[in-house]
Amino acid sequence: MKSEHPKPVLLADYRAPEYLIDTVNLDIALDPTKTRVVSKLSIRRNPQSKSTAKAPLRLDGELLHLESISLNGKKLRRPAYAIDDTGLTIASPPKEPFTLEVTTVVNPEKNTALQGIYLSRGVYCSQCEAQGFRRITYFLDRPDVLARYTVRLEADVATAPVLLANGNPVARATLPGRKRHYAVWHDPHPKPSYLFAIVGGDLALLDSTFTTKSGRKVDLGIYVEHGKEARAHWAMDSLKRSMRWDETRFGREYDLDVFNIVAVSDFNMGAMENKGLNIFNDRLILASAETATDTTYESIESVVAHEYFHNWTGNRITCRDWFQLCLKEGLTVYRDQEFSAESRSRTVQRITDVRQLRALQFPEDQGPLSHPVRPDTYIEINNFYTATVYEKGAEVVRMIETILGREKFRAGMDLYFERHDGQAVTIEDFVACFADVSDLDFSQFMRWYTQSGTPELVCDLTFDRRKKAAELTVHQTLKPSHGKAKKQPQFVPLAIALLGENGNEMDFTVEEGKEIRPGVLAITDRTTKFRFGNVTSRPVPSLLRNFSAPVNVTIALSDDDLAFTMHHDSDLFNRWQASNKYAARSILTLLDAKRPKPLVASKAAKFAAALEHALRNPDLDDAYKAELLKLPSVADVSREKSVRVDHAAIFEAHRAFSGAVAEKLADTLDDVYARTSNGRKFSPDAKSAGRRALRNAALSLMTMRGMDEDYTRLETHYRKSSNMTDAAHALVLIAGVDAPARESVIQHFFERWKDDHLVIDTWFSAQAQSPRAETLDDVKALCTHPLFKITTPNKVRALIGAFAMGNPLQFNRADGAGYDFLAEKVLAIDALNPQVASRMLGAFRSYRSLEPKRKNRAKAALKRVADATHLSRDCREIVSRMLED
Repeated sequence: MKSEHPKPVLLADYRAPEYLIDTVNLDIALDPTKTRVVSKLSIRRNPQSKSTAKAPLRLDGELLHLESISLNGKKLRRPAYAIDDTGLTIASPPKEPFTLEVTTVVNPEKNTALQGIYLSRGVYCSQCEAQGFRRITYFLDRPDVLARYTVRLEADVATAPVLLANGNPVARATLPGRKRHYAVWHDPHPKPSYLFAIVGGDLALLDSTFTTKSGRKVDLGIYVEHGKEARAHWAMDSLKRSMRWDETRFGREYDLDVFNIVAVSDFNMGAMENKGLNIFNDRLILASAETATDTTYESIESVVAHEYFHNWTGNRITCRDWFQLCLKEGLTVYRDQEFSAESRSRTVQRITDVRQLRALQFPEDQGPLSHPVRPDTYIEINNFYTATVYEKGAEVVRMIETILGREKFRAGMDLYFERHDGQAVTIEDFVACFADVSDLDFSQFMRWYTQSGTPELVCDLTFDRRKKAAELTVHQTLKPSHGKAKKQPQFVPLAIALLGENGNEMDFTVEEGKEIRPGVLAITDRTTKFRFGNVTSRPVPSLLRNFSAPVNVTIALSDDDLAFTMHHDSDLFNRWQASNKYAARSILTLLDAKRPKPLVASKAAKFAAALEHALRNPDLDDAYKAELLKLPSVADVSREKSVRVDHAAIFEAHRAFSGAVAEKLADTLDDVYARTSNGRKFSPDAKSAGRRALRNAALSLMTMRGMDEDYTRLETHYRKSSNMTDAAHALVLIAGVDAPARESVIQHFFERWKDDHLVIDTWFSAQAQSPRAETLDDVKALCTHPLFKITTPNKVRALIGAFAMGNPLQFNRADGAGYDFLAEKVLAIDALNPQVASRMLGAFRSYRSLEPKRKNRAKAALKRVADATHLSRDCREIVSRMLED
């Protein structure tokens, strides 16, 4: 039989907890199959609860074996309590505060879902966000129940010499017989259960210290597999820099005596911000020149900072309920993006952030999985760890800074920390702080949190030469999306400049329409008009500068206007945006062209001339030039088309245009490639990484010509590479073409790295993303490879995820075989790890935009998933929403 449709949870149904837990004492005896957890809870009725005095106590619990339960020292027997599949109920608890002691047993070895306590390559670890604590013991497993925890961990000395938990270390000793030992940890800060963490295992330590601005010494530790300590130095450096940055930028000082990070191999996400004990997927901790790309270095820097920044935005101040998830995630993404921008190139970081937003969140907004930044309903909360909550949530925070300016934004953040430290709060609490420091009305702005979809600003600019004036009309369009057909206009801060004939910004005046502050217009209605004075010549508009809001902008600009912007705009983001628009438009034009060859030559020549001007500009850094050379991908162009998408046709047009651009830029690309040759010792610093990025971007474009000399250069690039950035880039390129050296390079990489479980993921992904017709067969074969494990999330993401989400051509095959393959794998993964399985279904999020034959085949594959027996709540929710009419 089919699994039943579970009842949704609604924001409107939120009620304060009927009981509170003040202190938690846990005694955990680690064992591979029988980990025993003794939980002693100090519980009292919540004075804020509106329930009756006779309210029963309901504790959450899943997949637990209950050994005993006592109330105030007296053992309970049925019917004083009842248990079911989702929890434990005590019908008549005392009216006065009481102590509840519960003993449960769990099996870490069989925990393939990786929630609760599980084993990762012999290391005991935990993951409790969002609702994993209920798989450890019976508890009020909700974020608005904050308690102080004391944890005693016990384990075998030989298998788990390292024992870690949240907070500060209190005691440690070896038990009689010297085969087992224990450690006691105490966290003085109240926290919700989702931030609880423990680790036990045989791990190596990289240690250091940090002195806070007030002079306190903090012991820092990063725990990794033995022999990999040297690969954790970059993570330690990133941690120290993020601690100092948070003190400087936001005045936030760390508050414990120790800060520990543990790298594990099996983890559903990237990392987790547990108070004082961050647990990381090891791919986001371990790095060396030989094993990690520049992208990995940047990710480590960003994610280490992100999880550390959660100490204040997520831990000290947490969410009242899971509907407020963006309050900690969107805000902290904004903070880590700012840290990365100040650590590297602010413009390149902005481009990177917007690329990700458009690649992941915009399709989410436009498809069946659309939801507001703060959802108002969910079935499985794990499904709302989405790009909308994270990336769009960050953009909403950034808009507040754009509206207020940096100084008042900081004042609002200071008030937020002062007013709500130690509390579980809501979006309204957060936004009220900015309203209070600025005396501005944020009621319309709140729609960014409550309405789904990406607004489109359709703009028209007219120029009156005689009056030296220009008028800008902005029509705001909000398309219907899941659950809401009609939407109210958003408050959009639109950053703008007008470029004059010489390319300089005009010093215009705003004579009609509201200006938030100089250069930022307020879009508040469905139609908003502005009149600008002192416009002395026909202006070329520079709109949405620095991507001032997460919207789409449409305005009639010619190819010459775009080229002019690429040459002159002082806003480097908009220069890149003009380049991206020019290339995507050119590729789309080729799809329906009756004489494509002359057209591609003409389009490529103009575009190449504009690119060459930028490449020869000494004022632009290498990292930025690399972004200009990265033409929009097939997936990017497909999103521009948005309806009746045929990825195969777009791929052919993309290849023709890219090859023609490379031909026009041949000499310049040769010069760039030679100038940036890697004769220097590897360094992960921004300038060195930018140089490598430019060289590899030039290599990518040259390879698009498909000439023998290009394939020879590509093989040489691989063979002579002295770092993983160059080797991995060449591997991906050569895996995607029919070059003579293809098989030998792929085999060489495998033999070199087969014993490194992290690097071999690059080998899987390179083959999975190949546009070759044989790729699906290759991926199926790799699923049976000895180094591939369907129980390991990293392997699933590296192979199956890379194919489904990183290979639009072969995943969207005309015969539907790519869809059938993913549906089959989702069902297999769902039986082991529902959270990972539901994320794989995200590859179908834009299937409704496909041309009819592909659309129907994708829908048929989704129906097979929906019709499966025993489908998890995670997958049931996603597939049901995708199939809704």
